[in-house]
Amino acid sequence: VTMTAAPYNYSYIFKYIIIGDMGVGKSCLLHQFTEKKFMADCPHTIGVEFGTRIMEVHGQKVKLQIWDTAGQERFRAVTRSYYRGAAGALMVYDITRRSTYNHLSSWLTDARNLTNPNTVIILIGNKADLEAQRDVTYEEAKQFAEENGLLFLEASAKTGENVEEAFLEAAKKIYQNIQDGSLDLNAAESGVQHKPSAPQGGRLNADSQPAKEGCSC
Repeated sequence: VTMTAAPYNYSYIFKYIIIGDMGVGKSCLLHQFTEKKFMADCPHTIGVEFGTRIMEVHGQKVKLQIWDTAGQERFRAVTRSYYRGAAGALMVYDITRRSTYNHLSSWLTDARNLTNPNTVIILIGNKADLEAQRDVTYEEAKQFAEENGLLFLEASAKTGENVEEAFLEAAKKIYQNIQDGSLDLNAAESGVQHKPSAPQGGRLNADSQPAKEGCSC
């Protein structure tokens, strides 16, 4: 694969947003996912930050475009405009700070009102490495998620635990919604773009097609 072809080597683009209170680790989750590193001194996000990564979902390469929003109330007007057309939303709280959990219903209201009905929302209890300081039980958050039809995971941006899974679980659900037809790719608000892969080396591609027949990939 030539370097020029590489950036186009994916089938879909999914738009994600990350929402939640200030200081819950939204930017750290994004950084851990895109850079595979923990950013110890995460400055508070001003407005919106952006990151991308290509990952494989059910054998398809998918490019995630992730908008990391500021948690501060004074940026709400700016960040709300990014909810539109999100295919997935990571709604994050800090398991060591109950206030960040208590505010979830307000974040969820925003997400429901400003995204489309098929937007996949996954609840993330971040800072799972700080078990000794836990202020919110796994059980109650799971119940909240179930009552509201959300996916749920506890994760740690510091250790990397479940960070990959958080982005992947949401992507799998979005992909499933595309497959079963509940997500209309032609709707501007879907947050998904279908991108036919650029042919890599033309002839070679055509020649190697027959070999794929009958295989379950």
